[in-house]
Amino acid sequence: MVENCEYGDRIEVHTMKEIYEGIYLPSPETGIILLKLDNGYNIGFIKKNISKLELVKKKDESKPLFEVVRDGGKPTIGLVVLGGTISSRLNPGKGGVDFVETPEDLFQFYPELFNKVNVKVEVPFMKGSEDMDYKDWQKVAKVVKKMLDSNEIRGVIVTQGTDTLHYTSAALSFFLQDLNKPVVLTYSQRSIDRASSDASLNLECAANVSLSDVCEVVVVGHANSDDEFCYAIRGTKVRKMHASRRDAFKPINSESILKVNKDYIEIISEYKKRGKEKPKIDTSFEEKVAILKFYPGQSPDILDYYLEKGYKGIIIETLGLGQIATSGARLSWIRKLKEMQDKGIVICATAQTIYGRLNPLVYVTGRELLKSGIIYLEDMLTEVAFVKLGWVLSHPEWNVKEKMLENISGEFNKRIVE
Repeated sequence: MVENCEYGDRIEVHTMKEIYEGIYLPSPETGIILLKLDNGYNIGFIKKNISKLELVKKKDESKPLFEVVRDGGKPTIGLVVLGGTISSRLNPGKGGVDFVETPEDLFQFYPELFNKVNVKVEVPFMKGSEDMDYKDWQKVAKVVKKMLDSNEIRGVIVTQGTDTLHYTSAALSFFLQDLNKPVVLTYSQRSIDRASSDASLNLECAANVSLSDVCEVVVVGHANSDDEFCYAIRGTKVRKMHASRRDAFKPINSESILKVNKDYIEIISEYKKRGKEKPKIDTSFEEKVAILKFYPGQSPDILDYYLEKGYKGIIIETLGLGQIATSGARLSWIRKLKEMQDKGIVICATAQTIYGRLNPLVYVTGRELLKSGIIYLEDMLTEVAFVKLGWVLSHPEWNVKEKMLENISGEFNKRIVE
């Protein structure tokens, strides 16, 4: 802590070149002074580069560092907080980041969210996204549905960790049909108490999209490594493509829907617009589905494991246009694939290449596999296929192949070049 100053005080930081004024914030890094500037950004200063620190104004001890105040002249959005880096800050005792205890702890770092909107907050749980599963997706869908049904709420933001955010966006895309308002998922790659956090722009852009007429599930986040603008990407055509960059999420086999900043929205591609009817919810899910990545020399006997464990469906990530080892290989998969499907396991194919579309008709190998009964899912992403198959298999009255090949939530893009 700065001498004679407390977190929440207004201070001046003097460097050799400039003077910065803002609110003094707790820093996760030793030797760093963290300041919230009036433009909303956090900036960190190495102590040895500071020539002088001055107290400008003590914080009001009668008020918390941040207090949610409703403004009747602003629209209201829903905010569903689930955990992840966007809800985390350094815990020195544990040596790593940990979740904030209340939404107010989050908002004290990024109150800019309230510049345009009132926020109604729900916290169904706080988890790292790696700990989430389909039961969590079901909880989130129910909370979001309740918010969408409210006449007061204009749109909904969901914040969670990045590692499985694209699974959640896919789940909400199928669980919530006939949307009448935007459902916007956003994130941060760096904890909220770091000067380099990407949470501020992501949250403000997400708020802007939540007020728009985009009536789809979308992921909103940094378009590049700078704090310039974000993209809004369809929830079934998005994937995390980098472990740590701010612009980790990219549209796959598709364009982004919007280019967005805190002050403007630019339309990039077509989207569904706001409706008047209340959305439908269907959170049924068959958990006995799996993803299997094919590799050279892999034995098809691995499929026996899934049969023994009672699995109902498998997504196989195939090579190239849709190849796995067939009759020309030492370990052919053809006989085993037919056996598994005869015993009731649904097997679908997606692409390891991520970009592009499967086409089993180009090579003899693909034609053999197609005859075995595999459902080729064209340009659908593996993670999306996994979620969709679990959802489809939970409805025994549906024709699985027809439903998996139906473009329900924009998971297929017929316009991409094969």
